[in-house]
Amino acid sequence: MAAAGGTLNCEDFSMFQEVLKVMRTIDDRIVHALNTTVPTVSFSGKVDATQTCKQLYESMIEAHLSRDKAIKACIAQTSEVVGHLREERAKDSENLAIIKQLRKEQTKVSPLSNTRSLINKRSTMFIFFM
Repeated sequence: MAAAGGTLNCEDFSMFQEVLKVMRTIDDRIVHALNTTVPTVSFSGKVDATQTCKQLYESMIEAHLSRDKAIKACIAQTSEVVGHLREERAKDSENLAIIKQLRKEQTKVSPLSNTRSLINKRSTMFIFFM
């Protein structure tokens, strides 16, 4: 799944989505992380809540950047494939295999973009409103 430079390959889209799901763990567990990170009144003197929250926020931002980079790379890779398939379709507009593959590749991009922004907004909202 990972290429030589440590970036993800999204040719196998279902595998790519599984990797993104794993990368999304911090966002899915943000409420739990905040509950275990921010100390209760009895522990407030033993734990630096500001530093702990800062570390949680930084790890969340790092996860967002990493996931964002993977998604953007996949979108770029898929867009390149779509461009190539459009050229092929222009040469042979009756080839059903090319048309089918083109549609398949085009359907990859939209869910990625929508998911990326929704997850990032949701998890950062929890941090700022705590």
